[in-house]
Amino acid sequence: MEKTDADRNDAFPVLVLAAGASHRMGGSKALLPVHSGTLLDHAIGQARQLGAPVTVVAGGWYPLVRYRCRVQPSSWVFAQNWRIGMSASLKAGLASLAPGAKGVFVVLLDQPLIEVNSLHALADAARNNPSQPFAADMQGKPGAPAYIPRRLWPQVMMLEGDRGAAGVLAGNGAGRIAMAGASLDVDTPADWHRVRRRLAEQP
Repeated sequence: MEKTDADRNDAFPVLVLAAGASHRMGGSKALLPVHSGTLLDHAIGQARQLGAPVTVVAGGWYPLVRYRCRVQPSSWVFAQNWRIGMSASLKAGLASLAPGAKGVFVVLLDQPLIEVNSLHALADAARNNPSQPFAADMQGKPGAPAYIPRRLWPQVMMLEGDRGAAGVLAGNGAGRIAMAGASLDVDTPADWHRVRRRLAEQP
């Protein structure tokens, strides 16, 4: 792990999961243009609304995505087993965090339409009750962005394959927070066409 700034407020770190190969997109999702930067730049900006330090977990398209990134995070982590899926990214990210962390926020690369107010609601919920999990409400089920308290990290470290933390969050009664735009992610060129039109309408 390589540090790129001096931010050492480790109580509420944030992981940006950006290790996928973007097969369905046909190119790196991280490098899609958003305003004056890239989709990854935008995701790092979202992460900064939640906490610090911000760590980007990379895999596919690395180190190109790092060189093209205008908004540098606090650190980069390369997930050696990124081809296995999201579980590998989560575990690599958690293993990089400082022992003083009370929990971790998890942000995905491809949810650029989530509003700042929604991110602040998640951040406030976690800080007011740091031992409890919280997550975006995805039609009654927990999804990303999410906050995973440290007591649940051992369960996340046991995940295998292309599985995220949704099952762990659901099994531990995660509080759900309404987040407009969380369900509109970018996996295919058609997704990007729809999301890009919405982004163009934003200030």
